[in-house]
Amino acid sequence: MAASASSPSVTPPDPGSLRRVVAASLIGTTIEWYDFFLYGAAAALVFNELFFPDSDPLVGTLLSFLTYSVGFAARPIGALVFGHYGDRLGRKRLLVLSLLLMGAATFAIGLLPTHATVGSAAPVLLTALRLVQGFAVGGEWGGAVLLVSEHGDARHRGFWASWPQTGAPAGQLLATGALSALTALLSDDAFESWGWRVPFLLSGVLVLVGLWVRLSVDESPVFKAAMEQARAREEQDAVERMPLVAVLRHHWRDVLVAMGARMAENISYYVITAFVLVYAVDHVDLSKQTALNAVLIGSAVHFAVIPLWGALSDRLGRRPVYLLGAAGIGAWAFPFFALVDTGDFGALVLAVTVGLVFHGAMYAPQAAFFSEMFATRMRYSGASIGAQFASVAAGAPAPLIATALLADHDSSTPISLYLLAAVALTLLAVGVARETRDRDLAGVGAAGDPETPEPVPARSP
Repeated sequence: MAASASSPSVTPPDPGSLRRVVAASLIGTTIEWYDFFLYGAAAALVFNELFFPDSDPLVGTLLSFLTYSVGFAARPIGALVFGHYGDRLGRKRLLVLSLLLMGAATFAIGLLPTHATVGSAAPVLLTALRLVQGFAVGGEWGGAVLLVSEHGDARHRGFWASWPQTGAPAGQLLATGALSALTALLSDDAFESWGWRVPFLLSGVLVLVGLWVRLSVDESPVFKAAMEQARAREEQDAVERMPLVAVLRHHWRDVLVAMGARMAENISYYVITAFVLVYAVDHVDLSKQTALNAVLIGSAVHFAVIPLWGALSDRLGRRPVYLLGAAGIGAWAFPFFALVDTGDFGALVLAVTVGLVFHGAMYAPQAAFFSEMFATRMRYSGASIGAQFASVAAGAPAPLIATALLADHDSSTPISLYLLAAVALTLLAVGVARETRDRDLAGVGAAGDPETPEPVPARSP
């Protein structure tokens, strides 16, 4: 494969343009994650009764989480498809498509007939729409973080690239807040009859806002410079025909590092925000609204700390901050459930909030960390594959495994040990990874070796 002899020339972005790109990515990712997390919360609270009514309550919850996990199975497919075309056609076009797909699927879930109306066809339709959601979010994450990473400068990339990451807690806030408000305003019967549909239907309005903002930004300057250089040199192989093959040839170690890095991050997040709703309501006997409010407060703090962790990764490096977050999750695995078990609302809020603060230390630098691993012509594919393939083994089965462990042992101890195993994998993966903080995204792979980036100028004190 031919490689250019020098890195493409990239015009530094003006601050206003960078802020518009950050805002567009944040709004888009917030809407996508709102749609995705809304399903998870509904799966924990009502889908077991509406779509699997003939099952034992805990078995119904397991089946509900199984359809939830199906969305994760589609995420790697979305990563492959969106990554392929995103590396060939650009980041912006694919991000618009992912937002449309996600919004349409979520809106359609709000219109679905339940088991009482159409029988077994209801869970089948629910599963099909969940697959579309997973496919869309599999392509969203990589494009959103790359669009910001490739617009910003190396010295502050961790901070700016962490803002699309705040879309996850922002989406969680919107989804949990909507459900919490409805459970407070409506009776249980009204909520289960029609109230749960309202947040899903609201997605249609949010998507229109997201599209308007996302269509207003420019394509990544790093990507445009790479494509211009390819056209000027008439090197067709500079634009990868099969980015996936190039990733596996040149960056297979980085893909494995990204997958390992996601284990503790992904598993802990879904235990803290999705499984905790089942645990608090069914095991500790707290109300649905109490559990939702605790996640709501924790998500607000999570949103606030992510940019702070991102900025810290610019000063200390991606690896130290990431390792701190993983170690923190490991230390919190047992205290988390001990606090929830007290049945006290304050203790529940503390458990969720501290867990999400540690999670943020992994999630914040992840965007810049993964972006800096891969060359421009295969960056969308590489970052998406590493992130989304891990989600199949990590986030997808996490609520399912945790619920099954609780059903078998009637204790949180096996779940804490499950978290510790995930932490060990992440500590190993990030521990052996290279530090990427000082990489020039336009220079990664420009000298013929994708593993050897060009350095950026020395930092000022």
